[in-house]
Amino acid sequence: MPKLLHARPPMDAEEKRQIRKLAGARHAPADWIMRAQIIAFSWQGLRTSAIAAKLGCHTQTVRERIERFNAEGLAGLGDRPGAGRKPRITELERGRIIALARSTPPGRPVRDEAGDLVAEEEAGPAEWTLDSLTAAARAQGIVISRSQVRRILLKEKVRWRHARSWTTSTDPDFAPKGPRSSASTPTRRRVPR
Repeated sequence: MPKLLHARPPMDAEEKRQIRKLAGARHAPADWIMRAQIIAFSWQGLRTSAIAAKLGCHTQTVRERIERFNAEGLAGLGDRPGAGRKPRITELERGRIIALARSTPPGRPVRDEAGDLVAEEEAGPAEWTLDSLTAAARAQGIVISRSQVRRILLKEKVRWRHARSWTTSTDPDFAPKGPRSSASTPTRRRVPR
């Protein structure tokens, strides 16, 4: 015959209030509500089989939840960390990669006070690419692959590809392509359908 199992009495009035509030909640996670109801019913003196029948779950589930509550208190109502692969890079490293993609590449030339174009690093990349971002992240000590960098940047909606340098100009005398250069170039007539 199985031994009788009951939830331990509440440690203080606050713990009792939180369990009762959670057991009667409508806008809380359903698993937390059910686990709080298990504890509340146990405090009312119901046996594990009666609690299981009332909540529509297995008696072993009730037993496990009561044992976890007795051992851990309110923290025992929550889920333990799940199984599965843990993230290989931390949120701090993700943030550093995003900040790196938003920064100016070290090889991009900028004008100094004299008006000359100077790059921070002559050998550095002038534009960020996935390969250059991966290399820069690895130089900072972040172990990451090119595909991970791409997934992170796409998820955060960070643009690492910018307009090509030859398509734009800061030169005030630069004139964008206009109409035909020669009047002798024939125009193609449109025929209505």
